[in-house]
Amino acid sequence: MTQTLTIVARIEAQEGKAEFVKAEMLKLLEPTRKEVGCIQYDLHQDNDNPCVFVFHEQWESEALLQDHLDSAHIAEYVKAVDGSVASFVLNRMTKL
Repeated sequence: MTQTLTIVARIEAQEGKAEFVKAEMLKLLEPTRKEVGCIQYDLHQDNDNPCVFVFHEQWESEALLQDHLDSAHIAEYVKAVDGSVASFVLNRMTKL
């Protein structure tokens, strides 16, 4: 059985930019879920700090994740939120 790749990406919006960043991230859901290799792509918002978001993702392979990261909709998102994101951490993980 092939091991899938789990991604946990934590994004913290700049103060006052949470709604804008959230709107831009919501635009990623539909096109990403249609991508080859995408098993799961879910966005969560912290209940106590609305500036904190987490994507929980599953991909068939590192190569297909890289295709996603190189996609036009990710490039558009990165350009749109430039200056609105305080921090971004992407963890590649393996289910035990």
